[in-house]
Formats: sequence, structure tokens, C-alpha cells
Amino acid sequence: MKILEFVQKLTTMAAENWPVEMDLLPSMRVAIYPRSVNKLGDDILLLGREGLEKFLYVLSPTESSEQADRFQGEPIGAVTLIERTVIKRCPMNHPNADAIRELIDFTRPVLIGLHDTIGLGDRLGIANAGHLRAVVGTKMRPILAQQSIRELDRTEREAEEVMDAATWAVFQEGYEDGWGADADHLKTTEDIDRMVKAGYLMFTIDPGDHVVNEADTLSVDDLTQQALALPWDLLGNTFDDFIARYADVRFDIDADFFLEPNREEVLRALVKYGAVIAHTVRMVRHLADRYPNHPRELELSVDETESVTSSFEHFMVVSELGRLGIELVSLAPRFVGEMEKGIDYKGDLSSFIVEYIKHLQIAEKLGPYKISFHSGSDKFSLYRAVGSLDRGCVLVKTAGTSYLEALRAIATADPGLFREILDFGREHYETEKATYHVSAELDCVPPASDLNDEQLPALLDQDDARQVLHVTFGKVLTSRDDTGKTIFKDRIMMSLKEHERLYDDCLTRHFRRHIEPFIQ
Repeated sequence: MKILEFVQKLTTMAAENWPVEMDLLPSMRVAIYPRSVNKLGDDILLLGREGLEKFLYVLSPTESSEQADRFQGEPIGAVTLIERTVIKRCPMNHPNADAIRELIDFTRPVLIGLHDTIGLGDRLGIANAGHLRAVVGTKMRPILAQQSIRELDRTEREAEEVMDAATWAVFQEGYEDGWGADADHLKTTEDIDRMVKAGYLMFTIDPGDHVVNEADTLSVDDLTQQALALPWDLLGNTFDDFIARYADVRFDIDADFFLEPNREEVLRALVKYGAVIAHTVRMVRHLADRYPNHPRELELSVDETESVTSSFEHFMVVSELGRLGIELVSLAPRFVGEMEKGIDYKGDLSSFIVEYIKHLQIAEKLGPYKISFHSGSDKFSLYRAVGSLDRGCVLVKTAGTSYLEALRAIATADPGLFREILDFGREHYETEKATYHVSAELDCVPPASDLNDEQLPALLDQDDARQVLHVTFGKVLTSRDDTGKTIFKDRIMMSLKEHERLYDDCLTRHFRRHIEPFIQ
């Protein structure tokens, strides 16, 4: 078979992209992902599996080629299936991911802009193929490399690992429509440095530690004292000028919506978010000054706070950032109701939509920019309501729900392992929930011994169990025995690799539920 015939044969099998087994050598059977086949000059690059392990294969007409030489790997002789072709087997490591990104444009992240977008955090590093299958054919653009510093630390991963996992998935799936890389919940300039180095292009500034939640209830005298102490040099203004710019001034947002805050409302908003503005300016200036040629788009996130973001507070913060030369691609306010981890929205949907429309109108007036939903996993009722508006642009951020879908696959295919994870999660929930917004009651989650194997997958549809399993992910993935061996992670990865199609199907089905409300 000639090389072109080989490429054409695999291309005809690319509809579902399940691996196609071929004997590249008499003793070497490889399951090839058809959509990964790329012809570069005289060479072919493709992704395949030998057993449960994936490799990059470079097929060349000669013993050495300029492109093949760019990859780390081992030459393993002439391929018998293809005429006059030799093969190099290459590990899916960081240097080889860098080489793929240099050679193939679509394997590099891009700026997403104002497309409707779904963020798809992957805490295990093997979920992105299923993510892409959910996105293909829709108007949504995926952010595949999305990881907060907190999640990196909890999973003991590096930012480069997350980026590489996304690159290999895009290469495997042949996805050419563009994908994003979001350095999520950045709190320090050191966080920015870490993520720029890894090639991230979207930077989500999290100034939540600087929000003064008690501003809603402080006395006017206390508010004035705190406002005067703000870093006015960073704010590029004076206290008196700031108050005068907003107090008792009418701002027409839309035909049916205007803002006219009084002095006390301005003062409360200033104290609540003044340090947020200053911190954001400090972070963005660091990014711009140290990395002037690095492509970037910016999100501001104030969602992980106690106090709801009012319409005027949203307007004021974005207006001030704009005055200081900072443009946003998206904003994540603190919405009314509860956006708890891993479960549907808790609150009055009609009240949410009233306030959401105001946020949307402000984003259209001052931007446009996207309204971003953090803790966006599984907020299905909310997305149906928002999607029915058919207005504006959204960014839906998810992460932990992909891990839960991994546990769903394991509960089905490897119930013994799931039982251990369930009981371990129950044991550590009270400690691990400290940094998460959850309300699960441990008494509502049965121990594994109370359930038969057929009942285990249904736990992934029960809110309390979902949250217990969700917030204990870090402990599950990093705990080790006395010899230093992981207690669960290696077994989880092995099980998911063995049941790759089941996991991909779980992910595709689950994320279609997130996307469909926005594409009707």
C-alpha cells in the first residue's frame, strides 16, 4: 500500500474516530485514531495505541527526515503495511507536544474572543477527547486548557501538563475550529508568570480576596474612612472626583433600563470593589509590562464572594477599568442565588433572569463582553432559562463535573474501585469541603456497603453524593501509601484507559446537556 492510499483508507474511517487496529509490523499491532492522521510533506504523523498506552508515530519514506528528527522517540524499522516507509514511535511528552504545536497550527491555543464558549477543565488529563466530541458541530468554542492555581496544586500537576493534554486531544480528534487556554483564578503576579510561561492566552483575574463584603452594611462614616484609604494612585483618581462622577448621575443603559445611584450607593460600591479595581490594574499592568508581545484576553471574576454583585457595581467596576485602559472579554459577577459545586442552580430562576438581563445590558453597553458562569457545572435549569433569551454571549466554566463523569464510568465498569473512592470521600468530606461552596449532608450519602453494584452509578445523579465526591477529588488523586505509591490515581487512570469509549461517551452525553440550551 502506498502512503496516500494509507491516508485515504484511514480518512474514510474517521466519522466516529474510534481506533482502527492495523499491523504496522508483524509484531506490532497499533490502534490508530483516524482523525489524527496528518500528512506533512513526505511524512505522516498520527496517534495510536499499543495496549493501553498512546504514542505519536512518525512515518517517513527514509531512515531520517527533518520533521521526524524533531521528535524524541525510537526508530523501530520499516512498516510492512506501507511501501518504503519507516516508523518512529514517540512518547506523548512535553518536548514532543511542543514540536506538534510548532508543526501543526490547530494544535496551538488561540484567542477565543466573543464566541459563545464552554470551559472544560480536565483534572485527569484524559477527558478532552470526550469534551471535543460534545462541542463538534455546535457554535460553542471550547477552552480545553483551563485550570486554576488551586486545582493545579490539589492535583499536583503543572500548567504545562494541562496544556499538553489539550494539545494531544486536539491532535487526536483533528479539531481545527480553535480552542482556548484559560489561566483561571489568578490571584498574584507570580501566578501570571507561571501561566504565561506555559503558553496560556486567557487570564482570569480573581480579586475576590479584595472584595469588602461588609460594605453592604457598614455605616456611612466607616465607608468614608475606608474609601479615603484606598490606593488612589492605582485608581488614577481622587475620592471627590470619583464620587462626583457617579453620585446622582443618570446612566442610560438601554431603552428600558437606567442607573442613577445616590451618594451612599456609590460609596458602598466604591468600598466593596475599589480594592478589586486597584488589584486588577496591578495584575494587568504586570502582564502588559513584562510580556508586551504575549497575546492575551482578560476576564474578571468576583463570583467567589459572599455579597451579590449589583447592577451598579458591575457598571462601576467595568467603567473604571475601561477608563484605565483595561478591556475585558468576560466578567463573572456574583449572581443572586447559589452556584454550588457539581449540582444545579439553587434559587429563584425568575429573579435570576431579571438580574441577568441587567448584567447583559451593561455588558452590551460597555463592551460587548461575555457574561461568565463560574461553578458552571450542571446548572441545567439556569442554562435553559438563559439560552431561551437568545441574546448576548456566554462563557460557561466547568471542571469538577468531568471528574464526576470519570467516576460514573468507573462505577459502571469497575465497581470495586468506585466503592473504595466513595468511602474514602465520605471519610474526608468534612475537611475537604472547607474551601468550596457546597451544602451536601454526609448522612444523605450511603456507605458503599449499603448498595449493590447496580445502584452505584445512580449516586452520580444524587446532589449530596455528587458534592461529596466532587470536593474530595484532590485527596483522592494525591493520597499515597507508605511506599509512596498512589492509593487511587494510577488505578483510576488505568480503568479509564481500559474503558476509554465508555468514559468518552459519558463526557459527550453530559456536556451536550450543557451546550444544547445555547444552540437551539
